Amino acid sequence: MFHDKTNFEEARHRMVERQLVQRGITDERVLQAMREVPRHRFVPEDLWDMAYRDTPLPIGHGQTISQPYIVAYMTQMLHLKPEDRVLEVGTGSGYQAAILSRLAKQVYTIERVEELARRAKRILQELGYDNVLIRVGDGSHGWPEAAPFDAIIVTAAAPEVPPPLIAQLADGAPLIAPIGPAGYQDLVRLYKRGDRTETEYLTPVAFVPLVGEHGWRERGSEEEET
Repeated sequence: MFHDKTNFEEARHRMVERQLVQRGITDERVLQAMREVPRHRFVPEDLWDMAYRDTPLPIGHGQTISQPYIVAYMTQMLHLKPEDRVLEVGTGSGYQAAILSRLAKQVYTIERVEELARRAKRILQELGYDNVLIRVGDGSHGWPEAAPFDAIIVTAAAPEVPPPLIAQLADGAPLIAPIGPAGYQDLVRLYKRGDRTETEYLTPVAFVPLVGEHGWRERGSEEEET
C-alpha cells in the first residue's frame, strides 16, 4: 500500500495545531515530540489514514491507541525533564512510550500481551528510539529492580493506584493513572511525599482495564477512550 510521507507530516502538524495547541497543550517539548513521532506507524496499516484524527484506534487484543490529545495531556502533566527515568504501565502500541522517549533519558514500559510488546519493540527499534526497554508481564507490579522512577504513567484503568507503583516512585515524583470502574474513570495525578501521597483529580476519561494482581481480573470491559 502506497502512502505519501509528506501527507503524514502535514497531518501530524495539523493534529498538533488543532487538537493540542487549541485545547491547551502548551509544553513546547511535548508539542515537538508529538510533531516528530509518526503516530501512523503505531496503528495497523489499514488505519494509517485515520492515524492523526482525534480519536483512539483499535490495535488488536481488545486494546487501543489513545487519542492524541490524551497522550499529550498526560505527558504534559508529568513535567518531564531530560534526565528523568520513566515507567509506563501498558505499552499497547508503543506510541506513548515513543513520545516519552523524546522527553526523558530512559523509558521502562510493561505490556501483558506478548504480541503487542513484540510489535511495539520492533516499531520502536525501526524508528531508532533506543532508550525504551519493554517487558512482558503484569504491569501492576511495576519494575522493582529499576526503581525508583522520576515519573510513572499508567495507560489502563485500575480500581485504585497499585501500591507497588507508589512504592517505586522517587520522593516528590508524579504518577498519572485513570482510576475507577470499567467504562468511566477519573484521571488522577499522585505525588509521593515521604510516607504520604497527595492526589489530585484532573479530568474524566475512559480507558481499557488494567488486568493484573493490583488491577482487574482477566474478564473486563473493552471500552475505548473518549
